[in-house]
Amino acid sequence: MRLIHLISSNHWGGAWQYALDLCSHFLGKGWKVTALTCDAKAVDDRFRGAGVGLRHAPLRGLFDPASALILSSMLKEIPAGEGIVHVHRYRDAFTALLARRLAKRPDIRVVATRHSVRRGRDTRLFRRIYRNVDAHIFVSHLAYGAFRTTWEPAPAPLPDGRVHIIHNSLNLPDSPAPGEPEKGPVTAMYHGPLVEGKGLETIIDALVSLRDLKMRMKICGKGSPDFLDKLRRRAMTRGVMEMIDWNTSAKEAESAIAESHFGVQPSMEREAFGLENLRYMRCGRAQVCCANGAQREFLADGVTALFVPPADAHALAEAMRRLASDQTLRRRLGENARKEFDIRLSWDIFTRRMRKIYYNELNIEGEIF
Repeated sequence: MRLIHLISSNHWGGAWQYALDLCSHFLGKGWKVTALTCDAKAVDDRFRGAGVGLRHAPLRGLFDPASALILSSMLKEIPAGEGIVHVHRYRDAFTALLARRLAKRPDIRVVATRHSVRRGRDTRLFRRIYRNVDAHIFVSHLAYGAFRTTWEPAPAPLPDGRVHIIHNSLNLPDSPAPGEPEKGPVTAMYHGPLVEGKGLETIIDALVSLRDLKMRMKICGKGSPDFLDKLRRRAMTRGVMEMIDWNTSAKEAESAIAESHFGVQPSMEREAFGLENLRYMRCGRAQVCCANGAQREFLADGVTALFVPPADAHALAEAMRRLASDQTLRRRLGENARKEFDIRLSWDIFTRRMRKIYYNELNIEGEIF
């Protein structure tokens, strides 16, 4: 099979990690895999490092015939019945559909993944795009529900059998969950982008109520220097700077999680999935998080995690205190989370579902996972 992913951004993000993981997996299965990018070093280096072939195009969206021509020339080289183009923005689906038409290759499958919680666009052009994409993947029921609100109570303009809800996973080797660190203080951890909306300010405010505990807060991720300075000033003003370990160069989240006791992910945004939540589940760690996004679809309050309201420093502090003080609770939540990951969210389950979509092996009614 020949798989082409369109990567239309100069900056790295969760959608592109999703694409890279899929490219790496199917490359390892013997497929010919190409990433069509807009010649951005931050993106190209990662795909190149994974051995994925690269081609370049402007990928500027709807009014970009040059990209459609470049892609169409690639499609002409693919043997009949072996081509798949996977896009991660509907504007790129237009490019893929136009390229398919220019190449006169109706056998090429166009697959689109929706990574955001946004309404669909009700214009003549976008309705046509939606109707002609061969498979629509939504990373959560929340993402699909938000998309179709544009047309409710009427159905969304998506053909029957083409909607698939598939939760994300992690392309990592199968391994047992690491045990808790045996030495040192109890350590909580945040991992992800250090940007507005992720609840980092709430974490800092919550630490004020936890100064009596011998615990550490590890903050791992990357962000703008200005925002980092803002966070550090907030921590200094509230007298909790000495409780925080700042790690803005962490590359392997899993190794950092293994050195921590539980996760803290109090995002204020309605996240379409929550990949960082999944990392704690795979590592068998309890976590405190907000359930304002898709978290309720794969986590359960008091069973695999503790839920708190967004931007509520008091509630967050109380939940963190419970986990820091109760090893039995931490272990129970972590063990349950790992079991849930293995049963429903493993990489093997995810890729088997994706393979069915790529090969169009689903029944005529489609399959919503």
